[in-house]
Amino acid sequence: MTSVANLDQRRSAPALGTFERYLTLWVALCILAGIVLGRLLPGPFQRLGRMTVAEVNIPVAVLIWLMIVPMLLKVDFGALHRVAEQWRGIAVTVGINWLVKPFSMALLGWLFIGWIFRPLLPAGQIDSYIAGLIILAAAPCTAMVFVWSNLTDGEPNFTLTQVALNDTIMVFAFAPIVGLLLGLSSITVPWTTLFLSVVLYIVVPVIAAQLWRWSLLARGGEPALAQTLRTLQPISLIALLATLVLLFGFQGEQIVRQPLIIALLAVPIIIQVYLNASIAYAINRGLGVPHNVACPSALIGASNFFELAVAAAIALFGFQSGAALATVVGVLVEVPVMLSVVRIVLRTRGWYEDGHGVFSA
Repeated sequence: MTSVANLDQRRSAPALGTFERYLTLWVALCILAGIVLGRLLPGPFQRLGRMTVAEVNIPVAVLIWLMIVPMLLKVDFGALHRVAEQWRGIAVTVGINWLVKPFSMALLGWLFIGWIFRPLLPAGQIDSYIAGLIILAAAPCTAMVFVWSNLTDGEPNFTLTQVALNDTIMVFAFAPIVGLLLGLSSITVPWTTLFLSVVLYIVVPVIAAQLWRWSLLARGGEPALAQTLRTLQPISLIALLATLVLLFGFQGEQIVRQPLIIALLAVPIIIQVYLNASIAYAINRGLGVPHNVACPSALIGASNFFELAVAAAIALFGFQSGAALATVVGVLVEVPVMLSVVRIVLRTRGWYEDGHGVFSA
């Protein structure tokens, strides 16, 4: 029987505002605008695209700061010790990211690109496409996870801890897993890209957000912090949309030139996102993990660190390779597909809380 507490929790479940409710529409319009502007104004987009350090684009990094700093303002480092209580959610996410996702993508890549779609693709690029998909799946998401977690009212301390743990594991596990699945004895990992991405997308915004949080609490307490968060919410989403315009402006030429190949490469990526998110969400439900932990757990388990993936594919196979194109397709589908996962976990909160804990004591 459903308890009153569960009903109260369901009534207080986070609801998307008017802007967020139509975010998929805004995303679609920004994708279209980026492609059109990239074609009409190639010069400015090429100049912005060349503003990189170790394959990390600086304008995109600035927009990501605007996206994630408001989320990081919610993190209370004094409460991080309580994250150990959510060891089930952490274990599920780590297992999905490192024991399921790279291997499931290798299987999906072989099935769709190596077999079903083979007659429709350039024969000389088949292996390269599959390699790009594997590289994409072996790099768990970092910065964008804070956006998805925020949209589902995910537990911010858990999200930060899980992302930090993934970054640490990635330093040691990314190269061996990719090397194993690609059948290579050794691979060149863009360590500078990995290090700089962690610094830009995690270390710098965490420090900035915590200094800002300390200042707000010192001057105005919790009300000042709450008011600032309400003010920053639209800025964060606008930065997300601006990021899309830039990314699709950079890749507009490839999209227009190879639409069929991009559509075919998107199939295993999309299936993999829903597959891994579903597995993580269901296991968390069975283990009795709270919904606000299960949401970021599922989202972290489903999304990808496309900056590192693109850099690794270029380092291994070259800028014009099928592997590089496959990782770029990951960029193209990331936001629309992850937004749909956000909606699914929000709409299924009642189902989740009615039956979670079926495997727990």
